[in-house]
Amino acid sequence: MADKSDDHKMSAQDEAAGTANSGSAAGSAGTGQTTGQPARGAGSAKALRKPVWLRIFGHDVTAPFLLLLLSLFLFVPGQWTVPPLDRDEPRFTQATKQMLETGDYIDIRFQEEARHKKPVGIYWLQAAAAKLTGQGAKAPLWVYRLPSAIGAAVSVLAAFWMARAFMGPAGALLVGGFVAMAIIVGVEARLAKTDAVLLATIIIAQGALARIWLKDPGRRLWGLSFLFWTALAASVLVKGPVGPMVVGLTVMGLMIARRNVRWFKAASPFAGIVWMLLLVSPWFVAIWIATDGSFFTEAIGKDLLGKVGQGQEGHGAPPLTHFGAMFGVFWPLPAFLLMALPLIWRERTSPLVIFSVAWFVPGWIVFELVSTKLPHYTMPLLPALALPVAAAMLDGAGTYTKTWVRWIAAVLLALPVVGLAAAAFAGPFALGIWPSPPGAVLVAIGAVFIVAAATRLLRGPALYALPAVSMAAICVAVGIWGFVGPALSPVWVSPRLVEALDGIPGCVLRENRQVVTSGFHEPSFIFLEGTGTRIVSPKGAAEFLARSGDDAQGVCRVAAIESREEPAFLAAAKEIGLVPEVRKRVDGLNINGGDKVDIALYQNAGSVTGTQDGNDEQR
Repeated sequence: MADKSDDHKMSAQDEAAGTANSGSAAGSAGTGQTTGQPARGAGSAKALRKPVWLRIFGHDVTAPFLLLLLSLFLFVPGQWTVPPLDRDEPRFTQATKQMLETGDYIDIRFQEEARHKKPVGIYWLQAAAAKLTGQGAKAPLWVYRLPSAIGAAVSVLAAFWMARAFMGPAGALLVGGFVAMAIIVGVEARLAKTDAVLLATIIIAQGALARIWLKDPGRRLWGLSFLFWTALAASVLVKGPVGPMVVGLTVMGLMIARRNVRWFKAASPFAGIVWMLLLVSPWFVAIWIATDGSFFTEAIGKDLLGKVGQGQEGHGAPPLTHFGAMFGVFWPLPAFLLMALPLIWRERTSPLVIFSVAWFVPGWIVFELVSTKLPHYTMPLLPALALPVAAAMLDGAGTYTKTWVRWIAAVLLALPVVGLAAAAFAGPFALGIWPSPPGAVLVAIGAVFIVAAATRLLRGPALYALPAVSMAAICVAVGIWGFVGPALSPVWVSPRLVEALDGIPGCVLRENRQVVTSGFHEPSFIFLEGTGTRIVSPKGAAEFLARSGDDAQGVCRVAAIESREEPAFLAAAKEIGLVPEVRKRVDGLNINGGDKVDIALYQNAGSVTGTQDGNDEQR
């Protein structure tokens, strides 16, 4: 399978190497047929007329421009309007904030607790974003999300570059498009954590590996080797062994497929490993010294092995869970994969398919066997599926597909978007609020586009459905992330809690505000309110308020008490003679677990200003 347009008739391997030194192509054109259909042979790719948009943008200059534009539409909405998503994201951002506050860029901490789970790479990137924007430790959330948004966009462009090892720019454009539109990539682009950046490093390493494998020149390729090992080092600093595992399994798969290990000498493995160790070892040595080795005990002994052996934090699931989730998180790719399978099977001996299988299958098996399962775990395998699907689509996938297969593919394509459109309208009513009008309308328009795309799948080659799919993806991204999500105020408890604290007379200045919380422990509240926010017992909260009289003038003490802890808090207050006064209440739905919460903001009645003048004065 390869892109064989009139201006790109080189074999995929010749195109990658620039020479015809190996004599094998990435694959011949597919037939796009099912059993019982007449074979059309190698000329089938020419029989499929390229749409105008692909003729315009299917070039090495215009394709990256289109992919970058698509990434902006898909990844930017919601970056500054969606509050922190508990619990992982604010744990990362709070740890980075503390690095900026303390100047300690080696040890990783969440308040006083050591956070020895992931290496330092993403924290450094977030800290760099805060410094480069001039915000520092007071940077808003969108600044911490910049590395993820940029990482997602780089992943899209890197997928295009990786695919160019096997096919022309038109096919590579489709690969990048599938990566950009995937739901899971859009989610991770908006979360200030590791996975979007990890995806970029893995795709870059795999793109270099593909060129090394295809060329197999019998000599070292120093430029590609440097890129390969540098990308692997970056992946280690971002998320430890995940990148080397995915890439290493691919290398092993390619060695088995070719029954040859000598081709990997072109990657300069000895020098490359030394270079990778030189890049990663300074921080690992520093963290070893700073923590007396406890970082590795926690990161490897508890976090990594704990996820393998048992489901951590309630995320355990049986094998094949990732397979079921793939139909949602990889959308829209699974629908097109179903229609492309006959062509992919026909070209199963081509280098393109062999590389994709070596990348996808071993990694997928490992992720299915690991006890802890989260939807983003399999994201590094997404480009491995997009690669053969894109090639098959250019070869006419869907031209002779059976009717029942078309219908399944159409349902897989339409169902997620139609479901989101229904949720955008009905979900707010279930929470007791009105839907966001622009959000509901935009997602409904996206549903119209996706129904049109599904209808197109029922009538011919799958390639012709992509423009409508792209429009549906953009409408959903803008509608959900830009309007529907931020408008779901009941689930954004932490931002409303901080807003309520800002409204208490005398408490508007954060530097004069001391807050403890009992019963509501979400990291998002710690990040938004400040590092000094303490999690205490109900008795500790009462004792905290009782000390208000010892404070200097202007200091505001508040205890945030969740309703389930209120009886114990009031009993402790009575015991020590404290008269607590409720200043405000905030209720809502905790996004983690879906539990209803009702939080009262208490002050010591003897220290309450009772007027708004305090706030006005501080302002």
